[in-house]
Amino acid sequence: MTEAAEQDALLRADVEAASSAMLQKQLFVVFTEPVNGMDPVMENLEDHLAFQMSLENEGILWSAGPLWTDDETRWAGEGMVVIRAENLKHATEIAKRDPMHQRGARRFRIRPWMINEGRLTVKLDMSSQTFSLV
Repeated sequence: MTEAAEQDALLRADVEAASSAMLQKQLFVVFTEPVNGMDPVMENLEDHLAFQMSLENEGILWSAGPLWTDDETRWAGEGMVVIRAENLKHATEIAKRDPMHQRGARRFRIRPWMINEGRLTVKLDMSSQTFSLV
């Protein structure tokens, strides 16, 4: 964020007051990108995915996945991981545990994110015991 944009930014308390009737769920978004091309990313992908699944099992991972290139046809190794954490320090500790980050294949930055709006719909068919996200 530029210095001018930061000076123009609203206080968190003001945003929370303006959206007090909304969800106000605090999460953290980890933006991750390759440091030295795709080879190190691919070498660590299996361990990274296992780590992501462990975060999911612990109830930490809210969502994650690759970020496509702007033309939507390729993957340049970037990803976005949304996690539950107590605060930014805790989110950073979690992100540092990712094998991609530990081994230098990717670097990351974290932004606190407050969810206010949106809809998640789960379609559950009991007879077939299947579900889908709509």
